[in-house]
Amino acid sequence: MKDLSRRQRAILQFIESFLDQNDYPPTIRDIQRDLDISSTSVVDYNLKVLENRNHIRRNRNISRGIELVGRVNHRNVIAIPVIGQIAAGLPIPVPGDLEQADSAETVEVGADFAPNAGRDLFALRVKGHSMIDALINDGDVVVLRQQVTCENGETVAVWLRDEKETTLKRFYLEGERVRLQPANMTMEPIFTPANNVEIQGRLVTVLRSVV
Repeated sequence: MKDLSRRQRAILQFIESFLDQNDYPPTIRDIQRDLDISSTSVVDYNLKVLENRNHIRRNRNISRGIELVGRVNHRNVIAIPVIGQIAAGLPIPVPGDLEQADSAETVEVGADFAPNAGRDLFALRVKGHSMIDALINDGDVVVLRQQVTCENGETVAVWLRDEKETTLKRFYLEGERVRLQPANMTMEPIFTPANNVEIQGRLVTVLRSVV
């Protein structure tokens, strides 16, 4: 590691120690706080140096996206950040924001399940009962793949611009409107103009709550 500065060696050693203790990598803010670095931008600069010199790999779509080059993932799992609730009144953070988002909660999926190392995956905790007939219950965690288009009938997280709400529903484009269909026989579908709907992710899997 003669090609590295003292600070870069300290960051690399901290990442290795953090992985040994937690089985998932630190966030930029973890590194800043524990090594008493002045700002996250300074951390980011030094991580870029480590990446350019092939000491680490980075997935900038998730907050815990640092991987040590040559380190074997014995557990063969990938940590996906839980970035909020599906019924929250704010839009889902877009991947460009996720690296700076200090998401303390993560869920794990098998590495075989995420062939792109999870770089396009994020997770949300479900609030409500609109999808119970699809076995998606209140308190479950849904893992989604970030994308802006989908096929009719797919379950997606959408941002309703006018209502400023996020919801998880089955998507159907019907002319100039969209039908967002709940999987609950007691609930009516949502009909809204197509230009009011912003697709943010497609459902990949559901992790059941045991509470």
